[in-house]
Amino acid sequence: MRKLSLSFLCIICISVFAFSQAHQDDHGHDDHAEQTGHTDDHGHGNECGYVEADVFNPQKVAFHHISDQNIYSIGPFSFPLPCILKSDTGLDMFSSGKFKADYHGTGEYAYNDYVLFEGSVRRIVKADEFPDGLVELGKYKLYVREIEMDNGKKKDIVHLCYKGEEWLCDSKSYADAGFLGGGTTSFYDFSITKNVMTMILVFLFLGWALIGTANAYKKREGMAPKGMQGFMESIFVFIQDEVAKPFLGPKWEKYISLLMALFFFILGLNLFGQIPFLGGSNVTGNISFTLIIAVIAFLVTNISGNKHYWEHVAWMPGIPAPLKIFIITPVEIMGLFIKPLTLMLRLFGNIAAGHMVIIIFVGLIFIFGQNGANPVAGWGTAVGSTILTLFMMAIELLVAFIQAFVFTILTASYIGTAIEDHHHEEAH
Repeated sequence: MRKLSLSFLCIICISVFAFSQAHQDDHGHDDHAEQTGHTDDHGHGNECGYVEADVFNPQKVAFHHISDQNIYSIGPFSFPLPCILKSDTGLDMFSSGKFKADYHGTGEYAYNDYVLFEGSVRRIVKADEFPDGLVELGKYKLYVREIEMDNGKKKDIVHLCYKGEEWLCDSKSYADAGFLGGGTTSFYDFSITKNVMTMILVFLFLGWALIGTANAYKKREGMAPKGMQGFMESIFVFIQDEVAKPFLGPKWEKYISLLMALFFFILGLNLFGQIPFLGGSNVTGNISFTLIIAVIAFLVTNISGNKHYWEHVAWMPGIPAPLKIFIITPVEIMGLFIKPLTLMLRLFGNIAAGHMVIIIFVGLIFIFGQNGANPVAGWGTAVGSTILTLFMMAIELLVAFIQAFVFTILTASYIGTAIEDHHHEEAH
C-alpha cells in the first residue's frame, strides 16, 4: 500500500507541473476554439465598436468543454481556484474569484494586469500602462479579433476594451517556449487548474477506497471479502494474474505498485470525467497528462532494461553488420520513443474524441433549432440527439475501463521485454 501511494503521488506531482504550464486546447486548439466576432446588428457590443453575434458555434463549445480552465464549474455554479502567476513584475498569488467570471468563464474584472477569458488567464500586453490592482471592466469587454502577424499569417488574438481603447492580451502560458506552435508569453501560469483539482479529488477518493480496503483485510483476516473490499480484490487479482505475472515473470512484485497506480488512476479519472455537470473534467483527454504518464512508463522501462535488452537495441546478435547499422539499430532506437508516443496518443485520442462527440450530438439541437428560432426542429432533433448521446455515454463507460487496461498491459509488456532474461545460450 505504501508503494502504491508513492506511485500515485509521483504521477500527480509531475502532472501538476505539466497542467500548470499547458492547458488543454493547447497548441493549435487555441486558435480554433476562439472565433472572431461578427459586426452585425445582433449580439453584444462595446464602446470599442466590437459586436459579437449570438450565434451558436459548435466548434467553439466543443473545444471549450474539453479545455483546462482556472475555474471549476458544477452545473451553473462556478468555484474559483488559486491563481499562481509569474511575470517580470514578480509572483502573483490570488483567487480566480477576483475576476468575477460569468457562466462562459470570462471575467468582468481585471486584476494586476491579468484577465480571465473563457476560463483561462491572460496578461495584458502593455501591462505597465494598464492600471494595477482590481479594475472593473464590465460585460462583453473581452473578445477575439483577427489580426495579421509579422509573418503575414492571420491569428485570432484576445482583446480587451477598456475606456474606449483596445488592449491586446497575451496567449495562454506554455512551457515549451513556442516550440510546438503555441507561442511565447510574458508570464508563466502555475495555477491549480480544473484538471489539477480533479486529480486531487480522484487521488483523495482512491486513497480513501484503497486504505479502507487495506484496513478491511486487517480487521477481517481469514474472512471472505465483501463490499468495497470484494470489488478492489477482484481488480487487484485480475491485474496481478493476467497482466503482471505473465509479462513480468518472477520480478512482478517489483512493478506491481506502478501498474496498479496507473490502472486505478487512469480509470478513476476516466470515470470522474463522465459524471454529468460535475466539472466537465477532461484529464485523460489532455495530452499534457498522457505525456507525463507515458514518460514515466518510458523511464521505468529503459532504466530497468538489462544488458541483453540494450544489446538487442544497439547491436542485435546474429545479423550482418551492414543490416544492423543501416536498418535494425535505427528502427530499434526509433521504437524506444514510438512506444511511449503511442501510449500517449491512444489514451488522449480516445477520451478527448468521446467527450467532443457527446458535445456535438447535444449541439445538433441548437443547430437545427436555429438557436430557438425553429423550436419544432429543435425539439425533434432533441429526441434523436438524446438517444445518440446516451448511446455514446455507454460506449464511453466501456472505453474508460478498456483504455485503463490497455495502458497498463502495454506498460507491463514494455517493462517485461526490458527485464527479460537472456535465453540464447540455453537454447543453443
